[in-house]
Amino acid sequence: MLSHGQVVRLIFGLKLRELRQERGFTPAELAKVCDVSVSYLNEIEKGKKYPKADKILSLSKALEVSYDQLVSLTLPRRLEPISELLQSDLLKEFPLEMFGLDPLRIVELIANAPAKMNAFISTLFEIARNYEMRQEHFFLAALRSFQEMHDNYFEELEQDVRTFSVEHGLAAPAPLDRRRLEQVLTEKYGYTLDRTGLSDYAHLGRLRSVFQPKSKRLLLRPGLSGAQEGFVLGREVAFNYAGLKERPYVNASFPVHSFEEVLNNFKASYFAGALLMEEETLVRDLTGFFNAKKWEPALLLDLLARYDVSPEMFMQRITNLLPRHFGIQSLFFLRFDQANSAADYKLTKELHLSRLHNPHGNELHEHYCRRWISLRLLAELRQQPAAEAPSFTLGAQRSRYPNGDEYLCLTLARAGTATEPAVSVTVGLLCDENLRQKVRFLDDPAIVVKDVNETCERCTIPDCEVRAAAPLEVERRQRQQELQAAVAALVNEV
Repeated sequence: MLSHGQVVRLIFGLKLRELRQERGFTPAELAKVCDVSVSYLNEIEKGKKYPKADKILSLSKALEVSYDQLVSLTLPRRLEPISELLQSDLLKEFPLEMFGLDPLRIVELIANAPAKMNAFISTLFEIARNYEMRQEHFFLAALRSFQEMHDNYFEELEQDVRTFSVEHGLAAPAPLDRRRLEQVLTEKYGYTLDRTGLSDYAHLGRLRSVFQPKSKRLLLRPGLSGAQEGFVLGREVAFNYAGLKERPYVNASFPVHSFEEVLNNFKASYFAGALLMEEETLVRDLTGFFNAKKWEPALLLDLLARYDVSPEMFMQRITNLLPRHFGIQSLFFLRFDQANSAADYKLTKELHLSRLHNPHGNELHEHYCRRWISLRLLAELRQQPAAEAPSFTLGAQRSRYPNGDEYLCLTLARAGTATEPAVSVTVGLLCDENLRQKVRFLDDPAIVVKDVNETCERCTIPDCEVRAAAPLEVERRQRQQELQAAVAALVNEV
């Protein structure tokens, strides 16, 4: 991240360079007038050096501006977007080093081509405003990129879990004994657990837990499943065991204050998932599941029951292990929510490893393809009478996209409740020769094969039985092509 000193030096250098060019000075001419070397002046303009007060005074006199004007953090109007970016919390908190980026290199890029960088930054800001993107959107996008850089597998967190499990005698067969986690929290970290306090806050809805740092009281919502409570306890252990200081105090998605908070929340969640589903054991169980000659949903249900975890926890956990242990790196993870039968489907989580796979998020308020198994299972759950509907269902589908890509999609869907929406989670695996070698049931005829698309508005399937909207974008593109053809013919007319 850029320090305050770096920001101050860069803004001063940009302003100095701008004023020098406006006044018609070459670097050599200004350096001579102010009795400094040309190399020193270049370092000032590039944000590498900040001059002493007497040199600032000389520069201000030569450039015919006041001392205060020169040292202020205000840039000329045409460079305001750069100033806005440099002084924003986004750039100050963004962990450039984590992505292998040298902050000084960013500074150098801005200093060497301020006008071009200004145009680029202005474009990003305009896009962000048009799509109502907030700071947390950038942070979450950065987190996804960080996960993708590491194939969503983090050896240091896995090792922390192994060490913790040995230290506290948790290396027992699944499921994990949640009482041991509670014991660690209360006896080692001084927690008090309150399983009734949140009942007075029904309006908080899906909020499963609240941590009160001053009293170290952990409020748990009454009625949590064993899986939900185990995950909450596992996260709290992680915050303490890994020393993750900057953290959220609720389990739900609230406005975030920094990237550090987003990253630490991810690390704690990863730790909890690895704690509940130990790496070596789960890899062995997944190997058995993939080696089945036929698609057998019961095997997946057995794994859920064995580890006593929610469908989302399980599906997210396998995205950690498939790239490292099975060589399956082209995959995606999607989570859809639907508040009620009349509500829109909302893509609330997504992750893509290796590339931006189909399908992916669409913020244009279009209708996601109803042929996706993610949405189909949610619809099937809602069609069943309440008394007969299962708490969740699962299925497999091979989805073929117009660009030729095909994915094996494994989906678990959970029915909604009075306080929580219906949810489906999907892991999609690119169908290639590698997957065919690793997943023996890939060609099982019991797995439905469907042609799918991104959204109904962009879909060319003529006889889709579940279309939710007309192909407006397809029609718009067709009209555009016809117009272009007509214009080309007119231009080339003899």
